[in-house]
Amino acid sequence: MSSETLVEIKDLRYACGEHHVLKGLNLEHPRGKVVGLLGSSGCGKTTLLRLIGGQLQPAGGHVKVAGQVVHELNNSDLYHLRRKMGMMFQAGGLFSDLSVFDNVAYPMREHTDLSEPMIRDLVLMKLDAVGLRRARTDDRRTVRRHVAAGGLARAIALDPMLIMYDEPFAGLDPISLDVIANIIRRLNDALGLTSVVVTYDIAEALKIIDYAYFIDNGVVVAEGPVEEIRDSRHPFVHQFVHGEEDGPVRFHFPARELAQDFGLAAVTR
Repeated sequence: MSSETLVEIKDLRYACGEHHVLKGLNLEHPRGKVVGLLGSSGCGKTTLLRLIGGQLQPAGGHVKVAGQVVHELNNSDLYHLRRKMGMMFQAGGLFSDLSVFDNVAYPMREHTDLSEPMIRDLVLMKLDAVGLRRARTDDRRTVRRHVAAGGLARAIALDPMLIMYDEPFAGLDPISLDVIANIIRRLNDALGLTSVVVTYDIAEALKIIDYAYFIDNGVVVAEGPVEEIRDSRHPFVHQFVHGEEDGPVRFHFPARELAQDFGLAAVTR
């Protein structure tokens, strides 16, 4: 594993019962870059994030983060590694009964011995980075109106080396979507972070990522820097980037002819 590589995934396999989600997936994530994990629904993108964070155990292969094999760590070492990771969950994942201020302060209060005045100053800095510095400590309305930005502020609360974004653009209006995307890129560069972005929004992803991995049927089917992805003639990539109906990814679930379900002979023309 190169010193320039923060996350290394080798021959990674994971199954949920009889369903094999990942079937020998390989990828590397260099330090300081924003990498996109792209693919159709159910291809294993979120599962991969959970394996990186140690929430799941692989059936084979390994995930290395900063040179450590995640699933081989004991609880103490795993929790220590997780403190160096930030996570922005789908739909924000904030505590709805806490203000935006207290949501961001929560990991600091749980995992550090910092004084409340220090925590206050740090929270205001994190909120300022995502445009929420004026959020009052008792204002829960701000959480509802700016849940994505609040989730992002909490993800950077402990100054992680790695941030994982699980569908950060879901449910956002066009203006908010563009703002959040730009914040992700700026934070990554300004703070020297390394970011993994899982999203269906290919157009927005290609504006901010450095490198893309396309996952299908449990493996990486294509990869490359953004400039190559935009002009790729790879059937899967081309269909996904341009949102085409015809291609290797089928919308309809595989099934036999409709006439057979009705007990009718196939109609020939």
